[in-house]
Amino acid sequence: MGCGSCSGGSCSTKSKGGNSGGGCSGGCSSGSCNILGSTDWLGDIFDWVNQPYRNLVEVRFKAGRKEFFINKTGKRLYTGDGVMVETGAGYHLGFVSLQGEMAHLQLKKKSPGLAKEELRSIVRTATDKDFEKYEENRNRELGCVYRTRQIITTLKLPMKLSDVEFQADGTKATFFYSAEERVDFRELIKMLGSEFKIRVEMRQISLRQEAGRLGGIGTCGRELCCSTWLTDFKGVATSAARYQNLSLNPTKLSGQCGRLKCCLNYELETYLTELKDIPKVERDLQTQKGNARLQKTDIFRKLMWFAYGGDESNWYKMDIARVNQILEMNKKGQKPQALTEDEEVAIAEAETEVKNEDLIALDKKYSKKKKKKKKRPGQGPRPGGGGNPSAAQAKA
Repeated sequence: MGCGSCSGGSCSTKSKGGNSGGGCSGGCSSGSCNILGSTDWLGDIFDWVNQPYRNLVEVRFKAGRKEFFINKTGKRLYTGDGVMVETGAGYHLGFVSLQGEMAHLQLKKKSPGLAKEELRSIVRTATDKDFEKYEENRNRELGCVYRTRQIITTLKLPMKLSDVEFQADGTKATFFYSAEERVDFRELIKMLGSEFKIRVEMRQISLRQEAGRLGGIGTCGRELCCSTWLTDFKGVATSAARYQNLSLNPTKLSGQCGRLKCCLNYELETYLTELKDIPKVERDLQTQKGNARLQKTDIFRKLMWFAYGGDESNWYKMDIARVNQILEMNKKGQKPQALTEDEEVAIAEAETEVKNEDLIALDKKYSKKKKKKKKRPGQGPRPGGGGNPSAAQAKA
């Protein structure tokens, strides 16, 4: 079943747990097309009559806002059914999202200290007249947002209006805004009340909640997590980016809300588990070849890259076992010849080759014998001298 006001022409949050409700869990008429959608998986499994929590119902309103109510109508409700519920001032129209055991589990998770007796009740199921009036009030919201922003600009209030939600009976409107400091909006409430003839409620929300209400597409190409399934906003620290070896670039780490992306926490636990085996290199590794500085770490492959101080363009890949070995040697005051074992083997081979060349040169030097001159046969002493004086005297 398609949604008339949906840009895609179809609602992606189909109802699987009920027999009615048009097959669309709230539909675009509730402002919840694919926003925090839920499925009542246990709706048709248990016997509804004998369920202890069969009267507990989770109702969804505009922008995925959900509250819990008690079903006092005596009728069985299904996911997507429109119901009229009690509020602090009047009645509002919402759509059933969960009931029974699933609603009880959600209530324990989101509001563990909330007693069942403190919940308001569902008055009745919505009629066609209720839906018509609800649509009329919904059509007033966009113009109300523009006009309210003009008034805020005129009053020079340090606040940002995000959304307006009219109550189904048209007697009250809730204005959602965000601000970094306290705002005195008493004059604003008077002007809004006289302009729109309604009771005004100002509700401050965080920037993450604002992004969830407005929706959008993230850098990953998918819809924002805060507008599709994420309801608990946990703090995100810059240390989460450091543990994951991400560059601390605010433009890349910030989401559409201007805060650090919630998805930085998704894989943080996995990174922390893998980092237990990675050695902490607080100083440069000392080798006989020179000091080496850490350049990069592959956490999941257990590899680390180092570069010598004078030549950071050439990186040497090492496993964590080798890094731990060098760290232990440095603690003992010892230095390996080089970072990697291949380097040490190459250095050893080069030194051996140099020694062999020196030995070969020495062998060549001392293996050359001096050649002695041989005398010719019958060759006597040179005439006129140079002979043996004793022999000459004997002849005389």
